[in-house]
Amino acid sequence: MHNTSVEKFLEIYLKKIVKYPEHIAIKRELGKKSDYMLCIEAAEKDVGKIIGKDGKMISALKNVIAAVKAKDNVSYELIVIPKEI
Repeated sequence: MHNTSVEKFLEIYLKKIVKYPEHIAIKRELGKKSDYMLCIEAAEKDVGKIIGKDGKMISALKNVIAAVKAKDNVSYELIVIPKEI
């Protein structure tokens, strides 16, 4: 996966699991602890679904994204940013 593929994957997947898919946005910025920081903007009411019970959903997403590093040698951080709707 290339950088844009990672963002597209997150966008498509997250839009399928949230209640307000029209409020999902993925923004890529230079990371502080990694090569890139992927900021997931979502409706406040959807943040719980993205994080999941005991953080299992966000952890699973981080594992998928970490697999990209093994292939492309690019590391990512995931940040969830709630926004009011």
